[in-house]
Amino acid sequence: MAPRLTTLKPKLSTLAPRIGRLPNDERERHRERDQNLEHRKWYKTARWQKLRMSILVRDLFICQMAGCGKIEPNTSQLVADHKKPHHGDEALFWDEQNLQCLCKPCHDRLKQREERAQARW
Repeated sequence: MAPRLTTLKPKLSTLAPRIGRLPNDERERHRERDQNLEHRKWYKTARWQKLRMSILVRDLFICQMAGCGKIEPNTSQLVADHKKPHHGDEALFWDEQNLQCLCKPCHDRLKQREERAQARW
């Protein structure tokens, strides 16, 4: 009896891309942004941490997104968000009037969707 040929299961979906990163790999995306955008280092400073906390306190740990208003005592679930994207503009980055408290779900979904839509126009 002749040996049978068997088909191999495709392995493409499990292989990492040789160019770029895997889709939805947020950790890698953040690492790339940290390497490529000089202003990203500002987020790792004590000055930013102090400013971030002052914004969260100023806004009473309440999400400022219209229609949300969630009170979040866990500060790791809050973002000091730039109302107007700073794109490396140092004055805009550190401007307290340009910052607001957002809960992570609003920031990560709604606010990012708004910014991406604006970038397309």
